[in-house]
Amino acid sequence: MDGNGRWAVKRGLPRLMGHKRGANRVKDIVKASTELGVDTLTLYAFSTENWKRAAHEVEGLMKLFRGYLQNNFIELNAKNIRVKFLGDPTPLAADLREQMEKLEDLTKDNTLITLNIAINYGGRDDLVRATRKVAAKVQDGSLAVEDITEQMISDHLDTAFQADPDLIIRTAGELRMSNFMTWQSAYSELAFVEKSWPEFTPEVYAEVIADYRARTRQFGAIIPKGVTGAE
Repeated sequence: MDGNGRWAVKRGLPRLMGHKRGANRVKDIVKASTELGVDTLTLYAFSTENWKRAAHEVEGLMKLFRGYLQNNFIELNAKNIRVKFLGDPTPLAADLREQMEKLEDLTKDNTLITLNIAINYGGRDDLVRATRKVAAKVQDGSLAVEDITEQMISDHLDTAFQADPDLIIRTAGELRMSNFMTWQSAYSELAFVEKSWPEFTPEVYAEVIADYRARTRQFGAIIPKGVTGAE
């Protein structure tokens, strides 16, 4: 969800207007995901590094996020969307954490699509928190060091019991991962799009998905000639 602020500045608008336009884009992309057969969509809404932004922008983002939850609480459940929040909620306001917990609980049995919203999320922080959970089990004697596996690490991440992302899309022409899903992205396909998030229409999204589905994913293996198509 990158490029909201720059989209606004380019048009002589306050950065927060770009974030509002970006928030409005979410509904379109969630709907398009269900039509394109995507079963899990993760939106990187606020990173662990975003706290470094100007205080008024952070405050505006939190207000926007709070409003999104309030305005879409009933609709998300009615549309059979399961909502999961990724990231460390500890620094967030108590009322916001409460809203998040209620929405997760309300939608936990929904099946149309899983919508992961990453807020105060960082790939490295995710790994640190997972490592601490595993270390605590070693410390209390319930786990032997030699029994630690890749799957065990995965099962203690925020995305526990979800598949690793097949495709990661980066908007606004940025060519980096920006601390997103450091562990889970080991074999993810990447797509870098010039358009900013407010400009990322369902049509652009469909083109990216079509390109991804035409790729051959090897996962470190050698694929025989003639075998094509993403899994």
